[in-house]
Amino acid sequence: MGIRISTNTIFDRGVARMGELQSDLARTQQQVSTGRRITSPSDDPVAAARALDVTQSKEINEKFAINRRNAQEGLVASEGALQNVTTLLQDVKTLVVSAGNGALDDTQRGYISTELKGRLEELIGLANSRDGAGAYIFAGYQSATQPFTASATGATYAGDQGQRQMQVATSRQIEVGKHGYEMFERIASKGVFTGSSISTGTGTISSAVVADARLVKGHGYDIEFTVGGTTTYEIFDVTNDPGKTTPIATGNYTSGSTINVDGLDFSISGAPANGDIFTIRPDGNQSVFTTLKNLITALDTPVTTPLEKAKLTYDLDLANVNVDKSLDHVLTARAAIGSSLKEIDSLDSMGDDLNLQYASALSDLQDLDYVSAISSLTKQQTVLQAAQQSFVKVSGLSLFNFLQ
Repeated sequence: MGIRISTNTIFDRGVARMGELQSDLARTQQQVSTGRRITSPSDDPVAAARALDVTQSKEINEKFAINRRNAQEGLVASEGALQNVTTLLQDVKTLVVSAGNGALDDTQRGYISTELKGRLEELIGLANSRDGAGAYIFAGYQSATQPFTASATGATYAGDQGQRQMQVATSRQIEVGKHGYEMFERIASKGVFTGSSISTGTGTISSAVVADARLVKGHGYDIEFTVGGTTTYEIFDVTNDPGKTTPIATGNYTSGSTINVDGLDFSISGAPANGDIFTIRPDGNQSVFTTLKNLITALDTPVTTPLEKAKLTYDLDLANVNVDKSLDHVLTARAAIGSSLKEIDSLDSMGDDLNLQYASALSDLQDLDYVSAISSLTKQQTVLQAAQQSFVKVSGLSLFNFLQ
């Protein structure tokens, strides 16, 4: 018994088959025109998902490359400014050595002081350097605020202590230079003494000033109070005698009167309580601007007596040491910048290698095999043409053809 196929079925099946063939042909043509094997996720869901992951990783790597370029620009700007600071401090050191010439008189030292005043202004200008985008290099997070302004102590810092960093790799952040407080204010120094207290009374202590440079030892001191019928104090040299077994000086207390120990003058005011302890300690840090300002003050001070000459010698020696420490501080910062720049170069090289790996992975996942695709395209065109011709033949078969 034969199977009867209606004319509608023949047409429906023929149209459906040609639609499938045309769809396959169109997809292959799109693959050939784009050069991509995957033109929609449905072509290969697994490969499409993997390609999306690789593409995102590649884009992140390119963002890191942009960050590295920005970080490099910031570091180069910092290095340029600090290179000029280095040259300036080296010139200042030469002037300090020249000022120590015993043959110079007050007028000649005044000439050196005038030049140093210009150097101080120049240093403040360098500390207010900007990068290529107009941001202040040494202002911390306050990059739109001028960090330093001239003051009686040399300069005042108006930025913050924020350390700008940039993410230059998946697990690496790099400091983009130094903030101004770290770079110019917090420098290890010699010859600065500050006072503090551990007290229950109302006494307060001043900072110590150098009264006789020949006697200054750079030690730390504790001043302990005993309150009875009279108020007395004992001074201990805690550097030489940390156990405070023997006082180096004693006295009756008068509020606000000057107390001298090892060439240092300070005062205590108010009403200390029994057992209160006041301390004088060498301050570990000093602004480079203060170093220059103190040097200028020393050179502007007339020298006549032997004590004044000794004070000048002490001030020049102190300035020489502190300029050296400032110079070392700047050179250390420049070395760190150089290390960061070298690391950025290495990370750039690694980033380029990663980009090649990502490109290769995407090529394997997405790129079209043109030989295979063109072969398929030719085959699909042939099949479609054959189907079309067959459909024409089949659709022409009808009982009415035999009745004519």
